[in-house]
Amino acid sequence: MAQSNTTHPLRVGVQLRPQHTTYQDYAQAVRRCEEIGVDTIFTWDHFFPLYGDPQGNHFEGWALLTAMATLTKRARIGCLVTCNTYRNPALLADMAKTVDHISQGRLILGIGAGWSERDYQEYGYDLGTAGSRLASLEEALPIIKHRWEVDVPQPIQQPIPILIGGGGEKKTLRITAKYANIWHGFGDVETLAYKRTVLDGWCQEIGRDPGEIERSTTIRPNDSDEQRDAFVKTGMTHLILGMQTPWDFAALERLVRWRDSRQH
Repeated sequence: MAQSNTTHPLRVGVQLRPQHTTYQDYAQAVRRCEEIGVDTIFTWDHFFPLYGDPQGNHFEGWALLTAMATLTKRARIGCLVTCNTYRNPALLADMAKTVDHISQGRLILGIGAGWSERDYQEYGYDLGTAGSRLASLEEALPIIKHRWEVDVPQPIQQPIPILIGGGGEKKTLRITAKYANIWHGFGDVETLAYKRTVLDGWCQEIGRDPGEIERSTTIRPNDSDEQRDAFVKTGMTHLILGMQTPWDFAALERLVRWRDSRQH
């Protein structure tokens, strides 16, 4: 299969990490991010803080997504990313469909295999192995897509876009090639450029146009415009700024200005 000429619009987003904050402060941050002009606003799917005081304030991701759907009017929302094995896949499909309706068709279903050992242990989930968690992810995705076809009402979006996060070359990127609308990768420019070629190879092997999959990555507040340009040159057209309290809205404003300056 030839390389696709499909192009994706340049998008910028933010991941507001729901730790060491209050709900009121978090809600205000969500509103502020949409005012600044981001395309996407993400939370995450953990049960405890990943940085700072491990016993600090923390909020659950999908309950927050419901609130985010009502706090915003334009930006797309999602978890970066949902842990597949925390919820039955049919239940997750129903949750996603419901938030899609609450948001009037703005949900992105970000999903991954899961990894946080503390989350699994304290909440009584079976951690299994990396291999078993990836197998569960691959089993869940067709169930999720099927429920969207048969449950009533169906999602507003047909279909809800699926974002898969991770860079495992043998399994994660193969699953991404098969099911995802967006791939979220991690690493420096060289790593992402290489992983992109692996993903393209899996797409070609299964007969899918690699250009159908948007590529996203997490960036840092102090990244320069030149660093952002370098990510885009590797095909990463959706740059997501990771933020936690105290919220650095100035960095987000710089990111939005960069996006606007690069659009034609």
